[in-house]
Formats: sequence, structure tokens, C-alpha cells
Amino acid sequence: MNPMTKPEHLRIEPLAASGRAEEESFLQGVKDCIPTLLGYLSIGLAAGVVEKTAGLSIAEIALMSILVYAGAAQFIASGMIAAGTSSTAIIVTIFLVNLRHLLLSAALSPYFRHLSPAKNMLLGTLLTDETFGVAISRAAAKHRLSEKWMHGLNVTAYLNWIAANIAGAFFGQWITNPEQFGLDFALPAMFIGLLVLSVAARKRFALDTFVAAAAVLVAIAVSCYISDSLGIIIAAVIASTIGMVLDKWK
Repeated sequence: MNPMTKPEHLRIEPLAASGRAEEESFLQGVKDCIPTLLGYLSIGLAAGVVEKTAGLSIAEIALMSILVYAGAAQFIASGMIAAGTSSTAIIVTIFLVNLRHLLLSAALSPYFRHLSPAKNMLLGTLLTDETFGVAISRAAAKHRLSEKWMHGLNVTAYLNWIAANIAGAFFGQWITNPEQFGLDFALPAMFIGLLVLSVAARKRFALDTFVAAAAVLVAIAVSCYISDSLGIIIAAVIASTIGMVLDKWK
């Protein structure tokens, strides 16, 4: 063999590495976020309409979408503002509603243990239910997540949400009743779709169905005696623990 000629597998490796780098790039994260943008747009428009109806200005709506960046929390805050609720009550309520983000971040943290705390905080700050759904589906298929890819996913969703809120505030006069068009269900519908894709990628249908049923039962039981927000948190912790135990036991 000519000593100047590289073996076949060595000639292929740079191409494979190049393909892997492209899959983990910021631009790929942007592309993977595109399927969720319609849901963000519709629910963001609805949020802008509700916030405008509650008496917030365009600047206040933009600031809320930038700093709070949480669909359910912004809907709740708008209703409480319209009702004249105190600032303390609004802050506490939003905190409880968004406690689930601790679980979302914890689920993705094993893929970013090599990063510094500051970089992990930056990733976690822009994490939402939808970007988590996309990321966890990719993690199930690829068994890894890239920091650049995650930033592409998060930033795209974040900017789209801000733009949708502002657009809803501007054009809300033509959408006085968001529920009439089903806009209030856009976000749950999108997340259900992401959940189905994640379950399909794992191909553990029996286990996933059992864990989902356990989560629903626990959430309903806790919600009847405590609150909906805590019900979701407790159900997620108990159901994920059950799933982990069954997976390890098997």
C-alpha cells in the first residue's frame, strides 16, 4: 500500500465528524425549533390580547414576555392584574406555577455536566415546556445534546415568543375572544405532539403508558386536596421515580 494513501476508514472520519458538527450546530437548533413556532405564535398572540385587555401597555407586555417568558404564568398574571391582585400574590402564584421548570432542567442536566454553572444557568433560563420536549426527544434518539444546538433552539423560541406577544398586543382588537379560535389550546396541543414523538422514539410503549397513567392519577388526587400546580410537580416526581425503578428493575 502506498504510504501516502490513508486507509479507507481514516478518509471517512473527517466527513463523519463534519456531519456530526453540523447536527450539533446553532443553526440546526434553529431548524429543529421551527415545528414548534406555529404553536408559540398562536398562543403568544392570545397572550398579547389578554395582556392588553388587562390594561397593560405595549412596553409592559414586551417587558413581561422578555422577563417572565412563560405562557401559563403570563395568562394567570394578566387575569390577576385585571382583578387588582397584589404584586406579592402575583409573584408567589407565578413562582408556584413555574416550579415544574426545576424538573425540566434536572432532566436535561446530565447532558451538560461538563459546562460551567454560568453556562448551565444560561441554558436553563430560556428552557420551556416546548424546547424541553424537542430536546428530550433528540436526547432519546441521539443520546447527546450540544450546547450550541440548545442555544439555537432556545433563542429561536424566545425571540418568536416576544414577537408574538407584541403582535398580539398590536392586533388584539381583531381577536377579542381567543378561546373562540381555540388559541388557548395551542400550547397544550403542541406539547402533546412533542410527547407523542418522544414516546415513539423511545419505543417503550408499555412502560411509558403506565408511567403516564400514574402521573395523571397522582396529579388528579393531589389537585383535589392541595393545588393544581403542586399536583403537577408531585405527579412528575412520583411518576418519574416509578418509571426509573421499573426501568432499572427490568
